[in-house]
Amino acid sequence: MIDPRSRPDSSESPLSAPEVATSAGPHLAVFGTASDVGKSSVCAAICRLASDAGLRVAPFKAQNMSNNSYVAGDGGEIGRAQYVQAVAARVEPSVHHNPVLLKPSADDDSQVILRGQAVGRTTAQQYFRDNAALREAAYESLRRVAQDVDAVVLEGAGSCAEVNLRAREFVNFPAAHACGARVILVADIDKGGVFAQVVGSLEVMPPEDRKRVVGVVVNKFRGERRLFDDGVQFLEQRTGLPVLGVLPYVYGLDIDAEDAVPLTARVDPPLGSDAERLRIAVVRFPHISNFTDLDALARTDGVAVHYVYRPRDLGQYAAVVLPGSKSVAADLSWLRQTGLADQVLAYHRQGGKLLGICGGFQMLGESLLDPDGVESAESVVAGLGLLRAVTRFQTPKVVRRIRARHLASGQLLGGYEIHAGRTEVRGHEPLLQLLTGEEEHSGVSDGVCDPAARIWATYLHGAFDEPPLRREFLRWLEPEWRERQPLTSRIQQLDEQLDRFAHAVGQHLDWPRIEGWLRCRERLGIE
Repeated sequence: MIDPRSRPDSSESPLSAPEVATSAGPHLAVFGTASDVGKSSVCAAICRLASDAGLRVAPFKAQNMSNNSYVAGDGGEIGRAQYVQAVAARVEPSVHHNPVLLKPSADDDSQVILRGQAVGRTTAQQYFRDNAALREAAYESLRRVAQDVDAVVLEGAGSCAEVNLRAREFVNFPAAHACGARVILVADIDKGGVFAQVVGSLEVMPPEDRKRVVGVVVNKFRGERRLFDDGVQFLEQRTGLPVLGVLPYVYGLDIDAEDAVPLTARVDPPLGSDAERLRIAVVRFPHISNFTDLDALARTDGVAVHYVYRPRDLGQYAAVVLPGSKSVAADLSWLRQTGLADQVLAYHRQGGKLLGICGGFQMLGESLLDPDGVESAESVVAGLGLLRAVTRFQTPKVVRRIRARHLASGQLLGGYEIHAGRTEVRGHEPLLQLLTGEEEHSGVSDGVCDPAARIWATYLHGAFDEPPLRREFLRWLEPEWRERQPLTSRIQQLDEQLDRFAHAVGQHLDWPRIEGWLRCRERLGIE
């Protein structure tokens, strides 16, 4: 295991990184003019189109920053975007698809996940001063991914033309140089200033980086496409590069967000909104993690999920959810400072039902103990006191996929755990039995199911992604609840959305040219 702070400061140029794949195949990198231009989704679409064309492809992002993670098949954490891209490519998600993951726990402090496992903490200054070991490990992962596929689709990070970071980062052009990848530059016309985005990015790139760029994609276009014909002509004449596609803004697209609650989520909607639906409130913590736990509920016909960030009367909701948190003590303090803790407690006293997931489960207990400073500098923090439970933070983190049985109904389900806290519960019945091996009746219990206390709690992320527990939860909230439409699994929903998006992208992208690059066995020559 590599400690990112254990290596001396390195003056190595990113361009001197070792070659990763000399014959593994023609790799394609999707870089952006800025953050949130659609790199992740364009990568996913290319992965699905390539898979549909019979190509074996895999995603790769050398370093991601997100608190929305997933447990890969080989047992470690990766960013949610690479999980989605692996699903799009129809390959098993692996820690090598996203070998370095930074999980922010404060404005200038992040946990470092290397190949799925926590190896330390870092500030931005420390990270950029000494990341040689992480770079080396990331490129080794890239080599391993490339060995098993025809081509790798690399995603960049933020803007690929940040001149102040160019000599110190290893996600964008350094990764492309290391594996000989062609680069597609994605710009977001919905933000405005698309011409400056493209021309400016190319203008400030070093010549060796500029030579790798083989085309431009204009993303999130709204309106009549022909009105942008002169824009395409300008970009091609000014840059000398082909515009490979002007991709439409796809309304209602339901693909897991990479690292933040999506803009389409209902945050602090007016009181009375969605009165015809079964309404569920989710506390929107500053350090919320794995918010995708609630995606399947939000997509259930007749159910409305509202994210709550400001104090408000919660009486209209059938349940209030305390979700996962990357910084439980800090988010619990925020909950109290804002007055939302008082609102949650009042809601519960008046008969309201609560669900706690992972960090939210820990908050519902009597206290949180962290004498070793695993997650915060506070050794003892009082919980909300609604459960007879005490959580102690310790290393190593529990990171694993799991199968479980809902004890009340006997239904089987799957999910994954990511937590440093171990919670001891007294006097409450468990919600789940965690299954091990092939024995259905083995394993240990998880969480709380206490009808008298009106609380469900669990460490299991993704527990509602499959219909059984989702159905039982909604019936617990409203005994007369009935399915308006048959419940489907979240993975099935995601797969359908990926097909829909890839079809839309394929209609507006120069796919024959891109497919030709992916099938070409010759590397891009750089003089």
